Amino acid sequence: MNVDPARQFREIARLTVSIRLAVSALVLTAILLTAALSSLLWWRTAEATSRQLASTINDQIVAAVRKEVSAIVDEARAAHTAIRTLFLQNVLDTREADKREFVFLSQLQSQATISWVAFGWPDGSFFAAHKLGDRRLEMMEISLTDHAGQRRVDEYDVVPGDIEFTHRRFEPTDFHVADRAWFKTGLAAEEPQWFRVVDHPTGERPSIAFAGPIDVYQERQGVLAIMIEYTRLARFLSQLEVGRTGTAFIIDDSGELVAAPDKDADELHVAKGDTKLLPLARMALVKAGDAGRKEAWRSRLTSAGAAYEVALTPLPFPGWSLATVIPEAEFLGPVETTLRRLILGLAVGAVLAALASAMLARSVIAAPLSRVVGELRHVEAFALEQVRRHPSRLREIASLSGAIAEMAAGLSAFRKFIPADLVRALLRQGVEAKPGGSVQELSVMFIDIAGFTGLSERLGDRVVPLLSRYLDMTSEIIVANGGTIDKFIGDAVMAFWGAPQPQADHAARCCRAALACRRAVDQSGLADDLGQPLQIRIGINSGRMLVGNIGSELRLNYTVIGDAVNVASRLEGANKSYGTQILIGETTERLARGAVVTREVDSIAVYGREEGLSVHELIGMVDDDAIEGGSWIADYERGLAAYRARRFATALADFEAVLKQRGHDRPAELMSGRCRQLATASPDAAWRPVAALTSK
Repeated sequence: MNVDPARQFREIARLTVSIRLAVSALVLTAILLTAALSSLLWWRTAEATSRQLASTINDQIVAAVRKEVSAIVDEARAAHTAIRTLFLQNVLDTREADKREFVFLSQLQSQATISWVAFGWPDGSFFAAHKLGDRRLEMMEISLTDHAGQRRVDEYDVVPGDIEFTHRRFEPTDFHVADRAWFKTGLAAEEPQWFRVVDHPTGERPSIAFAGPIDVYQERQGVLAIMIEYTRLARFLSQLEVGRTGTAFIIDDSGELVAAPDKDADELHVAKGDTKLLPLARMALVKAGDAGRKEAWRSRLTSAGAAYEVALTPLPFPGWSLATVIPEAEFLGPVETTLRRLILGLAVGAVLAALASAMLARSVIAAPLSRVVGELRHVEAFALEQVRRHPSRLREIASLSGAIAEMAAGLSAFRKFIPADLVRALLRQGVEAKPGGSVQELSVMFIDIAGFTGLSERLGDRVVPLLSRYLDMTSEIIVANGGTIDKFIGDAVMAFWGAPQPQADHAARCCRAALACRRAVDQSGLADDLGQPLQIRIGINSGRMLVGNIGSELRLNYTVIGDAVNVASRLEGANKSYGTQILIGETTERLARGAVVTREVDSIAVYGREEGLSVHELIGMVDDDAIEGGSWIADYERGLAAYRARRFATALADFEAVLKQRGHDRPAELMSGRCRQLATASPDAAWRPVAALTSK
């Protein structure tokens, strides 16, 4: 291997940078690396402090909500226990309306978070005390006699230390307590339990209810329920400060919203809190899984390009969790602002340092090296007498200059023996692909347009758009089915399967691609100059063939050659004789059997071969519901077997049966004609059921 040092030097020079730039880059890199590490350490420290602050805020919110939920649960249990005790001790009878109203109203007034105190009897009667915000109450009763759909409602105003009756009204209702899940379950239970309630006599109001049976003298009287509407929780959440723009939600284990902050929510006003951050809470619930339902869990989530700190904490009510969502910018914003200022200052300092280092590098390193490079130029031109030694304050540069001067002196001794133009000559090392290949079993396909020669003569250069669209269509299908396009020969396309990547099902892939090409051309609307739809012919064959880089040292082509390839080309042309579109060889049919639907058309001796080759028409794929059905394939192949056995009359009947089913079938017509001719003049003993194709 001969290399010209001067040329190699020029090639390297184009890829290198100046010493001044290199030194400046090194200094700048060192400064920026130090600054980056310092900034990263500062950022991590500030971030940890900010996140700790956010964690403290979150812990305070969690503690407040847990305390409130615990209070709600305890108040509901306490109210239920107090009223239940009055019933059990026979201090209060469930049917004593006056005492019952007094007790229910007193509990409703004394427990701030309770929305309903209700009682249902097995006969369907219902009585309840219900808050209407903070300033009004109502008593309602639906008796058995009112089963037709009417309830009595008494309204009261809350005054300091007492309540005042305002008015009574009667209104229709379709509420039946016996149909409610909390009543039916509570009536059959032994102890009170929690329920999720939506439907009330006043309409749909999501709530929770602590309900259980009331027994007096071992006789079940009905079900007592203490209910808390979710609006009470929404109002409480609105009192919490979750940063400036953060929020807190109470959600159940299915991700459904229990409460979002709303300061105006109560028993009269539906909660309409801001829920734009609710998807993040639900995302956290899914991401946390079971862990988020058992213990506190937190994570950093992003939405619409913004980051949020999301925390989940189980609450003292089964299935409830508190989700706090705080924008990360709230506690990292000041840190980021400070960091940007720091980075800007460091960038200005780094630029100034780089300029100073560039000036120093130019005077101390770059200028002396430039002079040394000039001496190398003299060596390249073999102007060795012009080479000079250049002193330098840098030892390495001084040594390099001396070495160049000594090299020039040594080369001067050989100038009379080695021509200068030989030294300057360019010798390149070329790494080229070498011819070669291997024999493999592959499948090859040839496609061309029927009647293309006449079409191209009639259209002239107008055939180019038509041909381009046809080639684009078939090429895309071949590639999509894993084929390798070998070449285009006019309107013909040659492709093969099984190489360069091995494909165990290469025959089936090839057949599927052929059917897709035919279908695509049929559906494309492509037509010739006479308005006739474009028709294509396809020949497919499988077998062992040579595949690899075939050609010369000057030109190579990755292709396949061999007898199996030639047969595929002949089969493509045989379609014209049989009036078919896709013919496949017997090896292809055997390899793809079970995946394709075919019929054996004939045994032929293609041009250049004497032995018979079983040829099959490709009908469709087994998994294609749109393929043509019927018994005509069996009739045809039965006729073909009779034809080969010299039973021409029987074969003729079978072929005619095919024609009756299909109306027009060129192979059946062709075989029928043969059978009539052979039945009239019986063939001699040397006759073989092999059709010879006399053209390529």
